Amino acid sequence: MIALIAGTGDLPKALVAELPARDLIVCELLGFTPDLPDDFPRLQFRLETLGTLIQTLRDKGVEQVCMAGTIRRPGVDPTLIDDLTKPLVPAIMAALSKGDDGALRIVFELFENAGISVVAAHDIAPSLIPPHGVLTRHGPTDQHIADAEVGDQIIVEMGRKDSGQACIIQGRKLIVEEGVDGTDAMIASVCADPSDTPESAFEWFVGGVLDYIKGKGDAHLPAENGILFKAPKPNQDRRADLPVIGPKTAMRAAEAGLAGIVIEADGVMVLDLPPVRGILDAQGMFLWVRPRT
Repeated sequence: MIALIAGTGDLPKALVAELPARDLIVCELLGFTPDLPDDFPRLQFRLETLGTLIQTLRDKGVEQVCMAGTIRRPGVDPTLIDDLTKPLVPAIMAALSKGDDGALRIVFELFENAGISVVAAHDIAPSLIPPHGVLTRHGPTDQHIADAEVGDQIIVEMGRKDSGQACIIQGRKLIVEEGVDGTDAMIASVCADPSDTPESAFEWFVGGVLDYIKGKGDAHLPAENGILFKAPKPNQDRRADLPVIGPKTAMRAAEAGLAGIVIEADGVMVLDLPPVRGILDAQGMFLWVRPRT
């Protein structure tokens, strides 16, 4: 049996689609309710009761745990720490003091010490890892290939700080790095009107993606003809927090006037690949799954 510690976003949905309900328990951290069907057993927990959650999972015969979705770091209320969690407090506090990757490594160790192995989302749903190469009708130009080399270097530097996993490059120059709000927010920061993007891929195709972008007229786009570059941090534990793109990423990239999206081969998951390709093809943009050099 697998326990899915599910946050917000679309990744948990993709995973539950791969697992029968009888083999899955959904665990949700208080305040981060995933948008999932109700036919899966659920356990709600707080960080202050993590020890009890681990023991409950063991009692239910859970052998593996997978973490997927967005969860922001919660605060800790010392008055709510229960008896089974008290021995874990030093490790929990150490995790909260580290960057994302360092924190996850400590949390993984807590589960593994209890006999529960940690599995990656892409091990449950291998189809989330796309094939290598250019997956759209259009491909990158020499300039975009050079921009990707710069993006690769930027991600290495970001990895040293254990910060984000994405950046926007234009003309071999860094335009913006991903912050704590994520990739979509980063792209929105270079859009003409972040509040006016259609909410779904369906709206783009029914409403006319070309008409939507043309309607922006001469709006200033500071990253126009640049690229979104996304890759995991060097040496990060890939069992969780592997980068993800999806239709919303493609929509934002189109609104920002980007030429395309470059992701590291075997290092970034793609949700709903056909709509992603459709959006990018409609805009004359590209998706390049780039092998690491």
